[in-house]
Amino acid sequence: MVEIIFQKHQDALKLQEMLNGCLASFLEHCEILLDGERNKVKIPVKKLSAAALNKVKQGFFEFIILTKRDEWCRTILSENYFFTDPEEQGQILDILYSVLEGNRKELAGFFKGLSDERTLMAAIDELFSKKITFSFDSFVMFRLKSYIEQLGSYLKVAIDEFKMEQDYQMFVQTLREFLVGRPAQFSHLHLVIKEEAAFYNEFFEEIKRSDIVKTIDRKLVANHPVYVDSVTIAPLLSTAPTTIFLYSNDPEQPLVRTIKNIFEERVKVFPIALFYECQAAILSEPYEKM
Repeated sequence: MVEIIFQKHQDALKLQEMLNGCLASFLEHCEILLDGERNKVKIPVKKLSAAALNKVKQGFFEFIILTKRDEWCRTILSENYFFTDPEEQGQILDILYSVLEGNRKELAGFFKGLSDERTLMAAIDELFSKKITFSFDSFVMFRLKSYIEQLGSYLKVAIDEFKMEQDYQMFVQTLREFLVGRPAQFSHLHLVIKEEAAFYNEFFEEIKRSDIVKTIDRKLVANHPVYVDSVTIAPLLSTAPTTIFLYSNDPEQPLVRTIKNIFEERVKVFPIALFYECQAAILSEPYEKM
């Protein structure tokens, strides 16, 4: 018998429900019991087949990852970094979990060393092999101390990213406001983004860089000297095209995403090959709205 003692009744109840859920698909008649008075979850490991026991271990692992990790992170955010707003906490945790799930490779280098499977499953295997009664809080304090400390350091990285994203959203909103009421100097503008950006008018004729520079509103660059790209974004903001046909083979690259975020429904994104097809076609017939 393995018995796990909790300080909080809701934790014991949650684990019992999760473990019984793990065993629901097994034919063997075995139930995870809860001693409500002492908040103790009782697991009759001797009655479980090897497969069922592995399911229980996995359930305990998921209880830690899906339930307790979120709680620990929110406590760290509140007590160590003074982020007490639940919505802000959620946004920071979204960044953290996104990296841990491998979805934000640009931040992965800051998150080396945290291995849920290796750290937690080894500790869980040891506990279940000993068939003992233990305190969950003591288990966390002594066996998962380094893991939780790592979570704290990774949360600091997630906070920095969160602040950068906040600054970025404010920047985008400021530039959207700059566009409001600004007269369009082009009804259609074609923008090809490869190693460098090239501008073309509605007839697919390239606009010289010197002419592009002349369109830039100097107040815009002066007010946002760090954030506004004078090569691409500043000319677009200054000319405020009604429609921007943007051609790129990487629609998720930062510059393309920023242009889409600022100009929203004005932007239509296509692969670069389409631009050259249209440019060739214009030689034989007049350009019509796409």
